[in-house]
Amino acid sequence: MQLDFHQVDAFSARPFAGNPAMVYRLDAWLDDALMQRIAAEHNLAETAFVVREGAAWHIRWFTPTCEVPLCGHATLASAHVLFAVYGEAGERLDFTCQSGPLAVSREGERLVLDFPAQYLQPAELAEEVAQILGQRVLSVRVGKELLAELESEQAVRACAPDLKELAKLPGLGVIVTARGEGHDFVSRYFAPGLGIDEDPVTGSAHCILTPYWAERLGKTELSACQCSARGGELHCRLEGERVKIAGQAVLVASGKLFI
Repeated sequence: MQLDFHQVDAFSARPFAGNPAMVYRLDAWLDDALMQRIAAEHNLAETAFVVREGAAWHIRWFTPTCEVPLCGHATLASAHVLFAVYGEAGERLDFTCQSGPLAVSREGERLVLDFPAQYLQPAELAEEVAQILGQRVLSVRVGKELLAELESEQAVRACAPDLKELAKLPGLGVIVTARGEGHDFVSRYFAPGLGIDEDPVTGSAHCILTPYWAERLGKTELSACQCSARGGELHCRLEGERVKIAGQAVLVASGKLFI
């Protein structure tokens, strides 16, 4: 059996920046264990598989070690592949997934994710998290992820967490964030428990970051930078219980997998 794959750098207008994702458009689902092995073989933060089901595309995402319920950059990458490689018509693609309905629209050169807003609860973990991060922590919130607000953009950039201890914290991963100098806010995302020491650009984290900073800054249109080594630019908008996350994407490789 041969399967076509496409590698896309998401949340970037140029190759070798943003967050790489592998995309497979399938005619029918493969065995779960096989999809997990394929994701492990590519060894990127996420490999996305999409299958058309009625009017929408069912999408699933796998890290090298496990399936995850939501992923922004690989959804952006999948939409880019469906539009640019497979010639999907129209200005909007609808997706279904474990986390409910999603959509991606074209707005000029950008693709815009339509994701559910997510909210975390305050937690008295600042001292414990500060020890693990090696930075002063202003506040901590916990839910599906753990969010730690630091005192400055420089603190976020300088953060060098103890990944072994960080993996023991509640949540799928840890978002560190602060007010930005050239952006409304900056962030980084660590998820060693999912096999991702640091994710370059994490669209799904901005489902949490956007309502958090909208409340903190008193505005619903926000510019964001995920300041990993590769880096990525995101334009975020809170619309009720939905978050719009816009960015660009570029195809960097295509090929065939032989199994």
